[in-house]
Amino acid sequence: MALRTLKATAKFPFRRRPKPSLSSLSIPSHFICPISLDLMQDPVTLPSGITYDRRTIELWLSSGHRTCPVTLLSVELDDQLLIPNHSIRRMIQDWCVANRSHGVERIPTPKTPITSLQVSDTLAEISAACRSGDRLLCAELIALLKKSAEESERNLRCILSNGATPVLAAAFLRFKTENFLSAFAGISNLDDKETILQLTSDQSLKSIILILSKGSLSGKLNAILVLKELLAAVHETEHAITVARTEQLVEKVVMLIKNPISLESTKASLVAAYYLSFTQATKLAETGLVPILLEILVDAEKSLSEKALAALDGVLEEEKGRESAAEHALAMPVLVKKVFRVSDLATEFAVSGMWKMCRKWGEGEEGRWEKCAVEALKVGAFQKLLLLLQVGCSDRAKDKASELLRILNGLEGKEECVETLDFRGVKRAL
Repeated sequence: MALRTLKATAKFPFRRRPKPSLSSLSIPSHFICPISLDLMQDPVTLPSGITYDRRTIELWLSSGHRTCPVTLLSVELDDQLLIPNHSIRRMIQDWCVANRSHGVERIPTPKTPITSLQVSDTLAEISAACRSGDRLLCAELIALLKKSAEESERNLRCILSNGATPVLAAAFLRFKTENFLSAFAGISNLDDKETILQLTSDQSLKSIILILSKGSLSGKLNAILVLKELLAAVHETEHAITVARTEQLVEKVVMLIKNPISLESTKASLVAAYYLSFTQATKLAETGLVPILLEILVDAEKSLSEKALAALDGVLEEEKGRESAAEHALAMPVLVKKVFRVSDLATEFAVSGMWKMCRKWGEGEEGRWEKCAVEALKVGAFQKLLLLLQVGCSDRAKDKASELLRILNGLEGKEECVETLDFRGVKRAL
């Protein structure tokens, strides 16, 4: 009997009482943000006297609202608008500690946001350090500014609104190192014409390309991020051709796509290639971009597919790009596959790419377009395009799909249409 009792005790040990959950607690009403209805992490008070969590009230104000959400009193945006409510914050922290057994974690003491005056003073010091050639002091000041920008979106907006972009661009042009380019990539935005002119100078572009060639992995990432934004900013201006024709620029962008260092760098490189294709499509094709893009597209996720298709569509604008695609076994199967199941943007680029490969461009491409059209029939393009017109698409995709159907219909009987649902039988290039 004793043994049986011992076994029963071992099998069913004493049960512990479950810990109370946070949801079972009654949070004091003055600890709750009126907007999010959550426990405040960084309470701040408006001039109206109402306290909110900083993150939610900043989101409210950044959305264009100029009133207190509770009282509807008008507010004016300035650095002194949101006053930290230290009393409430300490009370919340004490309450969190008292209820630690309920799974409540103590909220951290928030850092004081940077002010416009602090940003202006720091930027003035950076400019002075640049003029005097004090690289170490300049780097130290920029590091402090970058750290503040990383602490919160509010700090970043404050830094940008006080003119950080041209100052950081000048620092990079003065010292031309990875560290300064990294700071520029992390803080700046290219909406300033003066900054764009600085970065499109021959000296600046050579420095960026040098970092793309010999920089560290983080240096290369920052370089391609800056280059992507620069190409986007100038692609409809008179500076586009100057930038695109910079020696080794196309080769270095293609190199980063072929030998990726991170997903972020690959996406940035693809966007850069897309903008380069407006003026350098032939050179991109000659550098071997088309086979690389087709390999990427075989199993790429949505965002990567969109960017690769955009770059491919740009390169197919020129004969050399269409020639390279026509010679690759993956080209038409990939484009047909990407018509559906990715996104509307991918559909538009895929249809455009097919249209460019199957269209009659001129005497030099007489045999090629027909070969591509026959290949499109073989992999089921006709059925896909018909279905696309039935389910609906953009006007540009609709026009090109309709013309493609007319081209393919004229080839009826030359090849049997075979619906392909995957890439079985199509080998990747080694």
